[in-house]
Amino acid sequence: MTSDSLPLAQAPRSWQRSLTLALLAVAALLSLTLLYSRLRNPQGLLGTAYPPGTVAPPLAGTGDDGRPLALADFRGKTVAVFFGFLNCPNICPTTLAALERVRQTLPERRRKDFVSLLVTVDPGRDTPAKLRSYVRYFSPDARGLVIPKVPLRQAAAAWGVGFEYSNITAPDRYDVNHTTGVYLVDREGNRRVVWDYTQLNLTDRIAADVRTVMQ
Repeated sequence: MTSDSLPLAQAPRSWQRSLTLALLAVAALLSLTLLYSRLRNPQGLLGTAYPPGTVAPPLAGTGDDGRPLALADFRGKTVAVFFGFLNCPNICPTTLAALERVRQTLPERRRKDFVSLLVTVDPGRDTPAKLRSYVRYFSPDARGLVIPKVPLRQAAAAWGVGFEYSNITAPDRYDVNHTTGVYLVDREGNRRVVWDYTQLNLTDRIAADVRTVMQ
């Protein structure tokens, strides 16, 4: 073998070595990504997990039964909190329906321990009585909460929720744009996970998150 033939003979080995190193690098990156994901979300939840001990911001106003109601009143139960309004054309009814499907997957004895709470972002039109009729259409255990406009803004900001009124043609004729996350609060009052609206069709995965938090 001449010296001129050595580079040709070694070229395949060099290519294989480079490929092997590249595959090892990809594997290491995937392992680190998985480890980071598990560290951030050690319970393997579908939604985005909050750090342990993240206390849910307070919510207080008038319940759908016309009586004072606060999030703290649900201590001992697992609560799915979301902000919406009764004239919402699709997201809000879809959310309530999805949460009821999740509730139905729970053992019957545990269903009373899971509550959907709709906080209206339209207190000017959504009365407690209207809220009650609306939420109970989807679930006998769902609740509604009306908070006056000024404290509502403060409460929504604390939850990271945004909303705005648009297409205003009359005092009672307008649209409301709002964020669509659903926040799961455990029985000790801690925020545990938030789901994006686009995840709510994954009933089994959402239900698994709920069961994990209810443990």
